[in-house]
Amino acid sequence: NTETIIAERKDKKLLLRRDFKIPSYSNVLIVEDVITTGKSAIECSDLIKDNNAKLVGYACIIDRSSNKLLIKDTIVSQIKIEIETFSENELPEDLKNIKFTKPGSRI
Repeated sequence: NTETIIAERKDKKLLLRRDFKIPSYSNVLIVEDVITTGKSAIECSDLIKDNNAKLVGYACIIDRSSNKLLIKDTIVSQIKIEIETFSENELPEDLKNIKFTKPGSRI
């Protein structure tokens, strides 16, 4: 009796589309593939609140969060990976000649 609901981004806003609905008073677990800052998961939690449901937790396959994590609750993950990131003006010399690509779904 477990339902899977997908939130999708349209015009930079996370929405329930394709007739997905979160039943009122239901328990909802947010599951992500990768959590870095938690911004998308927080947006999902807002959808849960807007639908009068209860957030029971966060889960992901890969947790690559750092001190920039917005989620204050526990995240259950399959693996935690520390990946160092740099601002453009703080790149180490060995990385300066590599063309960068901005990853993620917020491009």
